[in-house]
Amino acid sequence: MEEFKDKVAVVTGGAQGIGKCIADEFSKAGARVCVIDIQPGNHYVGDLADKSVLEDFARKVIQEHDKVDFLINNALPVMRGIDSCSYEEFQYALSVGVTAPFYLSKLFAPYFAKGAAIVNISSSRDRMSQPQTESYTAAKGGIAALTHALAVSLAGKVRVNSISPGWIDTSYTVYTGPDAIQQPAGRVGNPMDIASMVLYLCSDKAGFITGENICIDGGMTHQMIYHGDNGWSLQD
Repeated sequence: MEEFKDKVAVVTGGAQGIGKCIADEFSKAGARVCVIDIQPGNHYVGDLADKSVLEDFARKVIQEHDKVDFLINNALPVMRGIDSCSYEEFQYALSVGVTAPFYLSKLFAPYFAKGAAIVNISSSRDRMSQPQTESYTAAKGGIAALTHALAVSLAGKVRVNSISPGWIDTSYTVYTGPDAIQQPAGRVGNPMDIASMVLYLCSDKAGFITGENICIDGGMTHQMIYHGDNGWSLQD
C-alpha cells in the first residue's frame, strides 16, 4: 500500500496479539512504526497508566519523526469483576483503556499530519457482557464514547474511529462445531480481521468516515442463541 510509505504509525500494546499484527501490517506497508507496550522487547517499554511514561514516549516519537500520521490505541485494560476488583484495579483499567488514549491524542494533537487518523480498539463488550468483567467492559465502553467525542473536537484535522472486535483468537486456532457456527460468519476471528480494518480506516479510502464504531465479530452480537441452538446447551 504505497500511501503508507514513510507514514508514522503509533501502536499501543503492539508487542503481541492484535496489536502486533497491526504494527506488522503497517510495517509491511512501508510505515515507520512506533510501539509502546509494558511487555519487554525491541520497542518503548512502559506502563500506559503512568502519565510521565506517556509524555516521555510522545516526546521521543516527535523527536525522531517530527509528526504522527496514525495513532492506534490498542492496549488491553485489566479484566476484573465486581466481586474481586479493587478500587485501584478499576482505576488502573480506566487509566490504560481510556485515559491513555485521550492523553496520547492530546499530546500528539499539534503534530498530527494532514490526513491523520486515530483508531481506537474497543470491544463488542461495549454493548454486551459476561459476569465479572466490569473493569474491562467499562474501559471498552469508555473508549467507544471517547471516539465520537474526539472526532468532533478534532474535526477537519484528524479522523477518529473505533473498532469493536468480537471473539478474536490470537493464535489463529481454527474452531469447528458450536464455537464456529454460533457466529453467522461461520468462524472465529483472527488478528488480521482487525488489522485489515485498521489499515482501511487509516487509508484515503475511508476519508469520509469519522466518529464511527465498527463491530467486527462475525455477526455474533446480532444472533440470538437460546438453549439448544447451534449446538449450545445451558448447564447449571
